[in-house]
Amino acid sequence: MNTVINQERLLRRFLKYVQIDTTAREGQTTYPSSPGQLELGRLLRDELLAIGLSDALQSEMGIVLATLTSTVDHQVDVVALNAHVDTSPETTGANVRPQVVTNYAGGDIVLPGNPQVVIRVAENPELKSCIGCTLVTTDGTTLLGADDKSGVAVIMETAAYLREHPEIEHGPVRICFTCDEEIGHGVDHVDLKQLGAVACYTLDGQGADEVDVETFSADLAVVTVSGVNIHPSIAKGRMVNALRVAANFIDRLPRATLSPETTSGREGFLHPYQLTGGVAEARMRILLRDFETANLGRWADQLRAAAQTTEREFPGAAIDIEVTPQYRNMAEGLSAEPRAVAFAVRALEQLGRKPRQTIVRGGTDGSRFTELGLPTPNLSTGEHNPHSPLEWTCLEEMVQAVEMLVELLRTWAARV
Repeated sequence: MNTVINQERLLRRFLKYVQIDTTAREGQTTYPSSPGQLELGRLLRDELLAIGLSDALQSEMGIVLATLTSTVDHQVDVVALNAHVDTSPETTGANVRPQVVTNYAGGDIVLPGNPQVVIRVAENPELKSCIGCTLVTTDGTTLLGADDKSGVAVIMETAAYLREHPEIEHGPVRICFTCDEEIGHGVDHVDLKQLGAVACYTLDGQGADEVDVETFSADLAVVTVSGVNIHPSIAKGRMVNALRVAANFIDRLPRATLSPETTSGREGFLHPYQLTGGVAEARMRILLRDFETANLGRWADQLRAAAQTTEREFPGAAIDIEVTPQYRNMAEGLSAEPRAVAFAVRALEQLGRKPRQTIVRGGTDGSRFTELGLPTPNLSTGEHNPHSPLEWTCLEEMVQAVEMLVELLRTWAARV
């Protein structure tokens, strides 16, 4: 296929999107959880309308939907493309100052806003395959937002390219941009009947040429410690410091195993990532992750056992644990529509590339879509080091993602 993608336009889109603060906020009562997500959604809706997708709309919940109409006269199943507009709350996404490194010459990349933050080749060996490419980083004080604005830009450029090239055969394509994926609520307000697709693809993956066919199953544990507060001058024998209780509880969790920093591959973990509060009450948020869904119950039991032991050590303290399901491994659900993965693999092969079916130690909107009955593998979009000031993306990998989508949609439209 002779596909020439407008690389400069794709870069401009991405740079514009990352400078809108769409950081998801946990614990908010509004949806989406931050106003920037609505702002970016409005921009995307307007750009889709300008491209010629006349049904583009933004729902009151911030979900953006649009349709690329079919260019063939035979029946083709509807497929959907999805990316999320929010960014992780783990690192700020406000005041992003993207740095464009053209014709990357190799070596470590020092980030100008904080010279102590360095993207090192030793920790990013994939940089060796990006020599001569255009890379985008931040100044080192924020995340970049390539997760998932790389995916957003890739979908937008795909839509623009296909509108400019009506000779390319494809069936009806539904575009869906979601909110609050990073805090587990990306699919909450998507109507699958309205979406109307037999399969979907999330553009929310790392590197290039990967088709994610498994994700973690995930639960969230909120642990609330109730203590006893009293003025420290008269606290002897009476105060129960919830912060000390919380620290003791965390210290009882596995460290040599079952933690993100000590596991890889298919190994699961418990990950305490937030602690707030004071003497009277402290609250922790803990991620439970495993490829085997049944193991999540085991990890929750470990939390309860640690709570019981801690309560015995701190009489007067009470520890409450509330576990909420977030998403489930997509592997089983993908079997309901074998073409979803098979066509993605075929598209890459037809482009002369080497597809890799991979597992991802995290989740996407595709996890929830698949769980709800819409098979949704995840595809590469050039993301690297998500959720970190060390985040970067490769423009050429984003271009490859656009090329892959064009070929994928042609594959769905082909008479086979």
